[in-house]
Amino acid sequence: MDLRTYYQKIRDIETKIEEAFAIVVSLETPDGGKVGTFTEVPAAIAAKMLVDGSARLALSEEAVEFRAQQAEAARAAEQEAAAGRVHLSVVPTSELNQLKSAVRTLQG
Repeated sequence: MDLRTYYQKIRDIETKIEEAFAIVVSLETPDGGKVGTFTEVPAAIAAKMLVDGSARLALSEEAVEFRAQQAEAARAAEQEAAAGRVHLSVVPTSELNQLKSAVRTLQG
């Protein structure tokens, strides 16, 4: 393949991609590429993947669903990270003794 033609095709496709980051769906390739994997990539890389035949652009419904799944995964990861954080409070010994005595008077 002529390199000028190859890179011209990439530039042409890149200008047709409306978003800065496109969602692409992988296609089966002879070198072992798996079909159906969704990925968000810059427009330039998406254009190269389209020209190489290793991916196709996701349909708008597929892209919306993929982004929703990514947002949910990010939210779940943030919740898990927040649950793992330990909140500590340092209390001076004198305040601790006052709290202990206040609890004893309430119990007794």
